[in-house]
Amino acid sequence: MSPFPAAQATPHLDAAGIDAAIARLEEDMPDLQHRHRGLFAYAAAWAERHDAILRATPPDLREATEQRLRRIGIRWGVADGVRMTGQFPALKLGG
Repeated sequence: MSPFPAAQATPHLDAAGIDAAIARLEEDMPDLQHRHRGLFAYAAAWAERHDAILRATPPDLREATEQRLRRIGIRWGVADGVRMTGQFPALKLGG
């Protein structure tokens, strides 16, 4: 699902537009995962959105945008990488 109509040339976004597109993608991830039950269908839906955002990214913002999209992909299990979690106990015990 591209954020741009298929027949229209992909316009370049400014930094605020990229932020908005990435925020929309993050908001849509639970729905993408729910609607695409198979791993390959889910990964393909992610890839379409990922690629649409990158196509609309100007060259000077591409590296930072790729890094942000990769972190989202890792978090949602559609990109290789290590997920980091931390434990923060509510109470200090024993001391």
